[in-house]
Amino acid sequence: MKINRNFDNLVPNYLFADVAKKTNAYIAAHPDKKVIKLGIGDVTLPLAPVVVEAMKKGAEDLAHKETFKGYPDYEGYEFLRQAISDYYKSFGVAVGADEIFVSDGAKSDCGNIGDIFSKDNVVLVTDPVYPVYVDSNIMAGREIVYAASNEANGFAALPDENVKADIIYLCSPNNPTGSAYNAEQLKAWVDYALKNDAIILYDSAYEAFITEDLPRSIFAIEGARKCAIEICSLSKTAGFTGTRCGYTVIPKELERDGHNIYATWYRRQATKFNGVSWPVQCAAAAVFSEEGQKQIKENISYYQENARIIASALDELGIYYTGGKNSPYIWLKCPNNMGSWEFFDLLLNEANVVGTPGEGFGENGAGYFRLTSFGDRENTIEAVERIKKVLTNLSK
Repeated sequence: MKINRNFDNLVPNYLFADVAKKTNAYIAAHPDKKVIKLGIGDVTLPLAPVVVEAMKKGAEDLAHKETFKGYPDYEGYEFLRQAISDYYKSFGVAVGADEIFVSDGAKSDCGNIGDIFSKDNVVLVTDPVYPVYVDSNIMAGREIVYAASNEANGFAALPDENVKADIIYLCSPNNPTGSAYNAEQLKAWVDYALKNDAIILYDSAYEAFITEDLPRSIFAIEGARKCAIEICSLSKTAGFTGTRCGYTVIPKELERDGHNIYATWYRRQATKFNGVSWPVQCAAAAVFSEEGQKQIKENISYYQENARIIASALDELGIYYTGGKNSPYIWLKCPNNMGSWEFFDLLLNEANVVGTPGEGFGENGAGYFRLTSFGDRENTIEAVERIKKVLTNLSK
């Protein structure tokens, strides 16, 4: 037998595994130090009470013959899909409940959606980039081209008409840079995709963090229904990082190469995915209820304030960054022309604070660093004070 040799083309370790390894080694060597982690984007606040109650009720349903549920529908229960459709309607976007697939999170669908596309397609990603987009296509053996996001364009790359691509990954607000596309910029990508008969895979996992007048869905853009798939998650919106639930939207009219994309993805899911459990779908539906929206917005506001605290400190220090608003991520330029891992070591050893080196997100991440606002308030404030002290001393 033979192994998929495309795996040989991957970097040896996933970025966050390297961060964890270095962090754990430091903690083991310095058990007396309080290390504050602002690296991996995992949430710290508990699930909203209305969500917990819905999950409890869903679990209780499974204890009684009259309300027991077995295998769920491949695309998710209709009540949840309708709740998601109504949520889109709340910010002016029309998405049918019959165009939604419930998933166990955006990461899975971002990685698996490639199953329905030929390996001969050329993939375009913006760089810096969420590693899943790159690694899943390396595993499949596809050619990958990069659109440079950098300080000159505010870390919001735009299409190059001289580059031909078939599959385009976009994330807005962006992970890792925190930048968010405006409507004009997204229209440029939609026009490019239509011109090239390409499909945009649009990751909107952080749309709930948008506070300014920016699109919260690719489907707010004219023409997108003919060239885009949207993938979203409740992980950061509602604290479902451990609960696992997301959704993917595929317009019924989206077709390529003589195939209906919705029908093709349904066929894939029916073969490889058994759906999301009843209690989790009940909990997810509660997120979109009136009380659920009120409660999760309180949690999101908490993280947004953390982001403001971090961003304010960087403003005070005169350090360039993107994000900090419309996003839970702050993407900062390492001081004194330091490398990303060099800066990681500085913060870990001198401030006992963990972030994520930018170069792990691609070539254009070299010399940059990501901090997240998902810590608790007290630790975030303490981490910021430590960072300010270290960087102030560095500049002397």
